Amino acid sequence: MNLSGPEYVRTNEAVVQEGPAVLVEDTYTPHVSSYSGFIKPFIDYFVAALLLLVTSPVMIIVALLIKLDSKGPIIFKQERYGKDGVKFCIYKFRTMRVDAPKYSVSPTTNNDPRVTRLGRILRKTSLDELPQLLNIIKGDMSFVGPRPEQKRIVEESYTDLERRRFLVKPGITGLWQVSDVRKDPIHHNLQYDFHYISNVSILMDIKILFKTVAVMVKSNTF
Repeated sequence: MNLSGPEYVRTNEAVVQEGPAVLVEDTYTPHVSSYSGFIKPFIDYFVAALLLLVTSPVMIIVALLIKLDSKGPIIFKQERYGKDGVKFCIYKFRTMRVDAPKYSVSPTTNNDPRVTRLGRILRKTSLDELPQLLNIIKGDMSFVGPRPEQKRIVEESYTDLERRRFLVKPGITGLWQVSDVRKDPIHHNLQYDFHYISNVSILMDIKILFKTVAVMVKSNTF
């Protein structure tokens, strides 16, 4: 499997062109296995708990630096849509000014004036994502899966086809995040999520995790 471009067209599937993305329609079904049903959630919980313990000193230091760097809460909380369309609160270290609109478009560069001085470093190193280990332990998220979408975007513009992303838990990283089009809006490239949902396996998750590390080392940011 080539992680840079999903093989999303199969002979028993109908496809529909929507923007630059080819999306699976009608005959799309999620892949169900012992891995996705039991093993993956167990690994997620165990690894997240271990990483939370290991990274807790770093998280404490980051929390103190955030308080020293700018006014506002340490943790940024935002309502997102998760598995089966259930809303949950995602956690991140706050990287933007406290007066920045909560549901505005996410910064695409570190030169965005909404991003704090420390926030630029946290975003570049992905350290702002560490609190999402709590989301995994709570069962809201997985390490690998579609990115959780903002409430505003779902409620204002999501189609029935796009809501199929909610058939699995959202992830911290995923097939789209390690693709060549990760800088483009996710709603223009939903075929990556659909390919993952219908082909999820332990081998695919391992490949995505390793490529995530490679992407972070190469660019220091998604």
